Parts: sequence; structure tokens; C-alpha cells
Amino acid sequence: MLKANTLLISGLATLCAPVLASDKINNYQSFTGYTGLINTPNASVIDVGNIDIGYNNMLDLRGKEYVDGHNFSFAAGLFDGFEVSGLIAAESMNDNLFLPEGKGQLRDVSFNAKYQIPYIPKDWFTVAIGAKDIGGAANNYETYYAVASKELWDFRFSAGYAVSDRISGQMDGPFAGVEWQPFEWFALQAEHDADAFNAAAKVTVPKKWLYDIGELTFSGRFYSNTDYSEEDTSWGVNFKMPLFTKPEYEAIESAPEPVVSESDELAYFKLNANKEPVTIKDLNAHRYFESNKEMTRQAATLKHALVKDGFESVQVGFNNDKQIVVKFENSIFNRNDLDAIGLVLGRIAQYVSSESAEFNVLMSKQDIPQLSLKGQVDEYREFIVSKKHPEVVVYQGAMPLPRALTWVGLMNTNSPYFKPRVTFSPALTNTYATEIGVYDFSLAIRADVDIPLWQGAGINLGGQISVANSDDFDEDAAFRYYREESEFDRATLYQTFALPYGIYNQTQLGYYKERFDFYGIQNETTWLSPEGRHKVSANIGYFDYQDYDANRDYQTIAYQFNWVEHDVTLHAEAGKFWNEDSGIKVESRFWFGDSYLALYGEDTDARKIGFAFSIPLSPRKDMSVTHYGQVKGTEAWRHSIGTRIGESHNNLIFNQAYKPTNSVSIDCKYLNQGRLSKAYLYANFSRLRDVYLEYK
Repeated sequence: MLKANTLLISGLATLCAPVLASDKINNYQSFTGYTGLINTPNASVIDVGNIDIGYNNMLDLRGKEYVDGHNFSFAAGLFDGFEVSGLIAAESMNDNLFLPEGKGQLRDVSFNAKYQIPYIPKDWFTVAIGAKDIGGAANNYETYYAVASKELWDFRFSAGYAVSDRISGQMDGPFAGVEWQPFEWFALQAEHDADAFNAAAKVTVPKKWLYDIGELTFSGRFYSNTDYSEEDTSWGVNFKMPLFTKPEYEAIESAPEPVVSESDELAYFKLNANKEPVTIKDLNAHRYFESNKEMTRQAATLKHALVKDGFESVQVGFNNDKQIVVKFENSIFNRNDLDAIGLVLGRIAQYVSSESAEFNVLMSKQDIPQLSLKGQVDEYREFIVSKKHPEVVVYQGAMPLPRALTWVGLMNTNSPYFKPRVTFSPALTNTYATEIGVYDFSLAIRADVDIPLWQGAGINLGGQISVANSDDFDEDAAFRYYREESEFDRATLYQTFALPYGIYNQTQLGYYKERFDFYGIQNETTWLSPEGRHKVSANIGYFDYQDYDANRDYQTIAYQFNWVEHDVTLHAEAGKFWNEDSGIKVESRFWFGDSYLALYGEDTDARKIGFAFSIPLSPRKDMSVTHYGQVKGTEAWRHSIGTRIGESHNNLIFNQAYKPTNSVSIDCKYLNQGRLSKAYLYANFSRLRDVYLEYK
């Protein structure tokens, strides 16, 4: 105990010492699931958008002893200073705990969170608070702690206090530790975890050796004087990588007046139909007035370029007041409609050189207006060249068009109708840390076909082919009712309307396969506020069994707040769901470009918490739609893991708070995953410039 007090006092004294050096020390995942040393945390957190996947064999058996087992960890940085993590602890991988071979074994899932206190100057010290094993039925590792850390030279000193109920005494009282990193690839760690002294070494494979994908770290605990383990040694391995990267677009300047030189990367804009380079030496240089013939030539060249880019329903017109109108539909930037707007505006600045020309742009989907923009072509060209923010007016839906327009060529070039779009995605059902196994899965490859027919209407077909599954998802095994089957499961006709005051309505009817065969009808009505920050949706569905006289229905109402300044959307939905469970579910999504990490909670038949991620399985720009259609990956594939809370057991529950879904919905097809709005465009304006520079 004297040694522990001495180490703690030394650590606290170090926290108060003046700063002598500020070398960055790597952050490592502890053996217990949070950023730290071996058993103890430090005040650091995983970087935003990064994930860390790890494994080690030091199993803390219900807080009573340490044995050779399996720990699987997953950690992610949600936003600055905040990390969440999960830990699966198991004595065996595949033993059935209902049978004598596995009777009495531990298999547990726990969730952890750590928050770094802001507003403390970094050259003083850092402080974090955290909790381990939040919620759940059997809280074997429930712990609450506060910790402070300070970096000096190649050292990081940490000290804190924790409360837990472990018999071993780990993390139940004062703790302290020191990390020494003499090399970028090597570190030594020593700690007192409120019970015992431990020491470990970390060896990291440099990121550049792994093609800059991530970092691989090997850990070895080579000393421990705990009385609760027969072995002093244990080992682990972790892989850390940026799963999500926040796009770093160049800052937009509003002042001073830009100075443009010939060395600028955009000093050579191609402004005429013959694509002869025109040097912009002075943005205020006199530009002569083009004749109507010249305007026609520029508009025709612009239209040809947009069709070549792959846009559909392209219409370009102008009038004698030099107002340029562009109507188009986006089918190539399926991850984010903002990219389509950016490329179209860039093309206008590239091909329209008339002085004081005004652009009017309308983006639609199957003739359903999505977003309209209005501004000056010269100002937008300055924005591309020198990042000076232009004045752009944005409308949700359609805007009044200028009068006396002359349209170039055919009124509707490259029609979107009767061209099938096939989207491939994985269909995955899985379980974690059950009595049957640490991980079980059933995987299928899914194909959804969307065939647009007329304004807002089309046919949606869907099916999947089973690819692989673990033994416990076999046809005669425990999870047989939840396996992903090879089947045709969707055939619906949909009709969408854009109504006044920001209201959208979509009805789908047809065949559904949800374990049983149904004929059903679904209706979704969505209201989007003028700025796009608030979205309210009402969903109803009614389904008849095909094989016997019975039916199912659901009714829910949902709300979304778009906190665009912080790339966060907040969601809540309440009502009666598919499996006749009633209640509410809430979710916070932290966006990183077109991906997100999410925390969610559900309270219907059971209370449940968990986290999820969504990633696009397609490039930023997809292939263009041909006469035969289009093949692409899904723009948003989601995976989640959760657990019950507030109960004495942790029984599995499948498809809680669930509604039958289609690949065609108001959110996905028309509202850019619920984000397409005036506020979202203004908050991500620099992305418009970035996409043009990439694809020009």
C-alpha cells in the first residue's frame, strides 16, 4: 500500500509541474477496452472518426480472477474528446453454455464511454471521466472513474480514482501509471490498478508499412504481482485506422478582395465551346456583350458537357437578360446530391462567360423538385478561383423561373424513365456473445432494382442470395428462423408527390416477404422546414397474410433535427412497430462526410442501447446510366450492435422497433439520407468547389 501511495503522490505532483516538452505520445487501447495502459485508463481518447479493433487473452473472470480467455474490443471516436467502446469477454469461442461442456462459463458484452473535459489548456494537463459496463443485465465490470494525465518529454503520467465492485479490487480506489515512449514504434507502461502493479510493452508496426491503412500494435504484459492470477504474462493485438475521415475542404474567404495570378491552378479556365483555354488575368477585366448567337453556343456547350458528365433530364435555357437556367437530375453522385450541384455550378462557371450572367439551377429526381439555387456566374467563378464566398439563394423544392426563356436543343435530354438501376449490398444478421457462441452470422448479397416509370413513380424489385452462415444459423440450428435466405422478397409500385409547404408523400403497394408472404401498402408523409433543420415524418402500413386470414399493421411518427454546424443529426421515432411492439427509439448520428457513427436507444418490448455505423459501398461518383440501366453499390450500408439494459437477464431480441423498408424512400431517394436542405448546403458550401476541382 505504501508503494501505491508513493506512486499516486508522484503522479499528482507531476501533473502540477511546468511544461518542459510536448512530444506527442501514442494512444493505446488497454486490455480492458478503453484508451489507457494495461488495466487503467489515461485521460486520452481515440481520435475522431478512428476505430480500434483488438484482441487479448487476459480475461477478467467476473472480477474474481484472471484466466486465459478471450477479449474482443472495439472502440471509436465519435466527436472531439469522446470515445465509445465495446468489449466481448468469453472463456471459450464456441462452447454451448446450455450444455455440460459450457455450463457456468462467462460470455459477456459490455459498453464503455469516456469523455475528455474541455476548456483545460493542453499545456497544463488533460482530465477525463468515464464509465465501463454501462447498462446490461449482468454488470460484471461496472466501473466509474476520473483520471488526469500530463505529458513530459517522452513520458505520460496519469493518476485517478475509480469505483467498482470487483472482488479483485481492480479499479476500486486510487490508481496511477506512467508510459514511456523512447521510439515512435515502442513504449513501456507501468501502473498500479488499485490492486496490483503491472508492466507491459507495446510494439507498433508503422502505418507506412501497411500502405497507410492503419497501425498494428502488439502488446505484452510481462509482469503483475496480483494475487488473483496464476500467470503474470498475457498478450494482445490491436489495429487502429480512420474508418471515417472528416473531409478537409479549403476554407472559404469572404474578404479581402482576391488577387489572382497566372500561377493559380485555375488561372486557365476553359470558357468556350471549342475548349480553347482562356487565361483569367483580371477578374474585373472588361467582357464584351455576347450576341444571342453567342449565348446559344455557350448554352449548347454547357448542355453537352452536363449530358457527358452523366446527368439525366438535362435542360438548359436562357433569355435576353442573360439569365441561364439549368434543370437536371442526379443519378451519378448517389452518395451525396451536393456533389452533383457542385459539378453543375462549376460547369456553368466554366462554359458561361457572359458578363453579369445569372444562373438558376433546379435539381430534381423523377421530376420531383429537390433543391433550387440562384446566383451570379461571375461571383461563383471567383469562388472557384479564389474561394471568395458568393451570394447564392437556395430554395427547398422548385423556384419561380425567369420569363421568356429560349431552350437549347431537345427539351428533355437523357430521360431517366424505363432504365433499371440495380443496387447491390450485403444483408447481414448476426449475434455477439450469446450462450451458443462468441459470434454467429448469416450473410447474403442483396440486389434491389428501381425502374422509374413516370413522375415520382416506379417499380421496386428486391431479392437476395445466401452466401454463408455460421453453424448456429443452419436450417436445424438455434437461429434458423433469422437466417438470411435466398429469396425474392419485394415487388412494389411506388408513387411520390411533392406537395406545397415542404411536404412530400409516398405510397408503395405490392408484395412483401417478411418470413411470410404479404400483400401490403405503406404510406410515408414527410414535412421539411424551410431551412431544413427540422423534419417530421408519419409512417403507416397495412399488410395481409397471403396464406391465411390475418393481418399486420404499424403506425409511427418520427422527428429529425439537423445540427449542421456540428455534422450531427438527432432522431426520435415513436408508435406501434411491425412486431406489434410499441414505444420509442432515439438516435444521435455523428457524420463524417457521407458516413456516420451512431448511438441509439430503444424502449418498446425491451430497453436496449447500442451503437451503429453506416458507410457507402460505392465510389463518390458512380457509372452513368446507359440505355440498359445502371449497376452500383449501396450509398449507405448500416451495421449495429446493442444489448438490453435495466433487466435481470440479457435475452436476445431480434427486429425490435422495426418497419419493413424498401430501397426507395423519401429520405434515401429524395432527401439525401435526410440531409438535403438549405442549411446543409450552406454549412458544406466548400464541398461544391471541391467536387468540381476533382471532376472538372
